[in-house]
Amino acid sequence: MKVSFVIPALNEEGVVGKTIRSIPVKEIEEAGYTVEIIVVNNNSTDNTAQEASDAGATVFLEEKRGYGNAYLRGFKEATGDIIIMGDADGTYPLEQSMDFINYLVEDNCDFVIGSRFDGTIEDGAMPALHQYIGNPLLTKMLNILFHSDYSDTHCGMRAFTREALDKMDLKAPGMEFAIEMVIEASEKGLHIKEVPIHYKKRGGGEAKLSSFDDGWRHVKYMLTRKFGKN
Repeated sequence: MKVSFVIPALNEEGVVGKTIRSIPVKEIEEAGYTVEIIVVNNNSTDNTAQEASDAGATVFLEEKRGYGNAYLRGFKEATGDIIIMGDADGTYPLEQSMDFINYLVEDNCDFVIGSRFDGTIEDGAMPALHQYIGNPLLTKMLNILFHSDYSDTHCGMRAFTREALDKMDLKAPGMEFAIEMVIEASEKGLHIKEVPIHYKKRGGGEAKLSSFDDGWRHVKYMLTRKFGKN
């Protein structure tokens, strides 16, 4: 079986290489898997692409910027039976990837997502507005509207099988891609598992989130999806 890591990167020079090297390739290979690492360069203006390539990743250019656009390109290029996704900024513990793989293979899960709120959040890793208000409220709203039971709908470290990916109808181009995926996983009846993780401060690069704009985009997406455009 092959494991594909898909990492979107927009101006992450100085950290993307460290993130790639944090992937426990040797541990995964010793468990009997082959590994590929894909970085989607989302039209960076710095040395992100070269740094990722030097660290051992296969780099694809996606000129259309957007969180969803980058991941959709990465998933298209990935050839693995298992796909693991995570940000390029060093915030997610990719060294914990074997736990995610084991849940998929040994426990027959389809979709595994990290939970920062069931795990630990390093001081300064998440703005207080996001940690205590934004993320909990958006998670609660999604759970109510879509009858799900997530503790952290916006955690970006996730893993799923190729079959699960094929079942999910993913097409959102921007940050709303994060909740589109968890809604799809729930609505398609996938066997979902949440795993506590340790969320870390950014290792470098530039923050991409806009608290109000991205929060409203997520609310609008959920309401439109639930109740229709009218």
